[in-house]
Amino acid sequence: MNELISIVIATRNKGKTAEIEEMLRDFPVQIKNLGDFGPIPEIEEDGDTFDENAYKKASMTARMLGVPALADDSGLVVEALGGAPGVYSARYAGEKATDKERCEKLLKEMQGKTNRKAAFECVISIAVPAGPALTYEARCEGLIAEEPTGENGFGYDPVFFFPPLKKTFAELTRTEKSRVSHRGKALYELKEEFEKVLTWLRLHT
Repeated sequence: MNELISIVIATRNKGKTAEIEEMLRDFPVQIKNLGDFGPIPEIEEDGDTFDENAYKKASMTARMLGVPALADDSGLVVEALGGAPGVYSARYAGEKATDKERCEKLLKEMQGKTNRKAAFECVISIAVPAGPALTYEARCEGLIAEEPTGENGFGYDPVFFFPPLKKTFAELTRTEKSRVSHRGKALYELKEEFEKVLTWLRLHT
């Protein structure tokens, strides 16, 4: 039996942690998240790209806690808005805005625009305390709907229409969404290579 390797998910989100735990359940890893530790300084996501933000969160968490850390950064990129909201997806309508307010702002910006093309992008970074990191990325193409539809999901899901299933992300079940979403695809890619990731982690920790 291989020795268990601890990996900290750089989030306090229990749902996200459970999703990753479930995905890696067949591997010799112990998954923790920031909630398992005492107060930790907030890491500012001030990078210009999803890649920079994911790496910063993972590497700083790994250094602070002394164990490998996994972080993801993702957001919505809208062609007609020059790639906005992009890395500012969570803060697009202001720091304290709700998901509903973010969707409303986006739809207002899209009024009168015929090009509705958009994509969700996700970058996952796994870093070790010494600094090096592995990166996985994926995207999911879709269209910005004319109005919000559906009750599931979160963020921009009600206004992100996915043509192959003819539904918005908020109309998909969690299983359907995880099969096609940017984060689901990036996590699947990570899972497929996880034996190699474990070898890499053992070499660096």
